[in-house]
Amino acid sequence: MSGGEQKPERYYVGVDVGTGSVRAALVDQSGVLLAFADQPIKKWEPQFNHHEQSSEDIWAACCVVTKKVVQGIDLNQIRGLGFDATCSLVVLDKQFRPLPVNHEEDSHRNVIMWLDHRAVSQVNRINETKHSVLQYVGGVMSVEMQAPKLLWLKENLRETCWDKAGHFFDLPDFLSWKATGVTARSLCSLVCKWTYSAERGWDDSFWKMIGLEDFVADNYSKIGNQVLPPGASLGNGLTPEAARDLGLLPGIAVAASLIDAHAGGLGVIGADVKGHGLVCEGQPVTSRLAVICGTSSCHMGISKDPIFVPGVWGPYFSAMVPGFWLNEGGQSVTGKLIDHMVEGHAAFPELQVKATARCQSVYAYLNSHLDLIKKAQPVGFLTVDLHVWPDFHGNRSPLADLTLKGMVTGLKLSQDLDDLAILYLATVQAIALGTRFIIEAMEAAGHSISTLFLCGGLSKNPLFVQMHADITGMPVVLSQEVESVLVGAAILGACASGDFASVQTLHTWGFVERF
Repeated sequence: MSGGEQKPERYYVGVDVGTGSVRAALVDQSGVLLAFADQPIKKWEPQFNHHEQSSEDIWAACCVVTKKVVQGIDLNQIRGLGFDATCSLVVLDKQFRPLPVNHEEDSHRNVIMWLDHRAVSQVNRINETKHSVLQYVGGVMSVEMQAPKLLWLKENLRETCWDKAGHFFDLPDFLSWKATGVTARSLCSLVCKWTYSAERGWDDSFWKMIGLEDFVADNYSKIGNQVLPPGASLGNGLTPEAARDLGLLPGIAVAASLIDAHAGGLGVIGADVKGHGLVCEGQPVTSRLAVICGTSSCHMGISKDPIFVPGVWGPYFSAMVPGFWLNEGGQSVTGKLIDHMVEGHAAFPELQVKATARCQSVYAYLNSHLDLIKKAQPVGFLTVDLHVWPDFHGNRSPLADLTLKGMVTGLKLSQDLDDLAILYLATVQAIALGTRFIIEAMEAAGHSISTLFLCGGLSKNPLFVQMHADITGMPVVLSQEVESVLVGAAILGACASGDFASVQTLHTWGFVERF
């Protein structure tokens, strides 16, 4: 531009729907997070292993946080919007109204959450078919995927839900539809959770074999017959109605979405590490494992050629990083397990009082308490007699056994604060050992992993990070931008805006530090 004029700053909004809250960020064209907001969302557990949410409640929370992060910004400078979300199942009727996913016929609760395990009988029958699509989910389908949940709805809520349904969305795709009116699905969601193949599309024989031939008959219109890569621009952008809801301008580019863990993986796995003195500098991106750790943990490894890992989901082509195959290991409960162990202990009320008095979180207090009681030995040795098996919600990877239960061995009669701190440590170690178990399975199948890249809520806990480094024997890299999942969502919006050529050109959005 002449006269030394500078181009106006360009901004992108990322919205991340997690298990318990919706978060949004405003990000500039260098990938710097300028504003952040979060808002809790409702969850219902009408019976054990049934977990439900409301798509209307989730969308309302998206509107609250988006309006907050764009306050004081010239809306004309906001160029793109990207969504990521948990891979929960949203059910709408033919007029896009919510339908009940419960026996109470409460249509407000129209989302079966990702961690819902109601469809055990259905997933067992699906796995008994030994259909070839199961090769791409580690040989065994998880109860957390969408096919068993759909079959459960058909078999249990035929009249109140199934027969009335017009649209079954993965939650990330519901959000992009709500913003644009476009029902196209993201390749990420359909490949990772719905058995879609990037190369071959839907497999009619699978749906017929499991008793869901209904989808084949209507050309998959209810679950998606237009599929776009993550970051692709949808329709004409933001609709006037959605723009009003979100506090943005109509027509802003909206991207095809990502699952939340995959947004985190995208935000960190390609980070530019030059000049930080890291051992992974100069090593291929395929040597990195992105671990996205929050309520649950996901372990994302990519490869140039497909690698089949028993008990690990994938290989999925272009589901996260275009042109690469993705394998996805996982632990169904990690942050949720730590909360469960700590909050259920007899000394938890004492811990709350002491942490509050110090203006600390309970986990910061526990970390400092462990330092206090470890004396001269490394902290990890405090658990020499106490061990946790962490599969309280089954094992996702690499055993792929939802029937497994958790265990604690080495308990004593005492239940004081020291005992609570050591139980917390043993739980964190068990989760890190689970990560090592997944890495060993991936390496045995052909992956070569040398560095862990952590993001998500648990990556803010120094003990959690250190135990992963100690137990895997690998260096851990953290992004200086701790909200890597939100950066991943904003990357999608930036890509959809056309300001950047591709997702790959945005991988420099991420600075790193050693751990």
